[in-house]
Amino acid sequence: MTPDGELRLHLRRELDDLCPVVFHKLTDPRELARWWGPDGFSTPSVEIDLRPGGAYRIAMQPPEGELFYLVGEYIDVDPPVGLSYTFRWEEPDPEDRETVVTLSLHDTDIRRSELTLDQGDFATERRLALHEEGWVQGLGKLGEMLASQWD
Repeated sequence: MTPDGELRLHLRRELDDLCPVVFHKLTDPRELARWWGPDGFSTPSVEIDLRPGGAYRIAMQPPEGELFYLVGEYIDVDPPVGLSYTFRWEEPDPEDRETVVTLSLHDTDIRRSELTLDQGDFATERRLALHEEGWVQGLGKLGEMLASQWD
């Protein structure tokens, strides 16, 4: 929780490639579908109109459950160092509200970058924790995907 009472998620992740490659993995529909979501989830379709005001729609499928959709609009697109967008479920839980995700990238050495994620304001601690779990697992898959290219 921030000093002003907002429920916000902040994550940092070191990744094994430079900003242009990571930005591509964050914004290309085929690449995003390879790593998006919590462990065990699949991403059957991703639609992206990558421009300020452009929309996106991501289909997510839990291991044993029905398809659901994440939707939103891009606020800022700044290749290859960042983007921000609204984040909401097409059929939200009563505890959900639209949040804003901001992703920032910077190179840390000749082959690595750091991704910083900020998301909020969440309606409840429970929703924040669920999003944190999803992001940690999804970014973990992204990290593994990037690291495996150097093996």
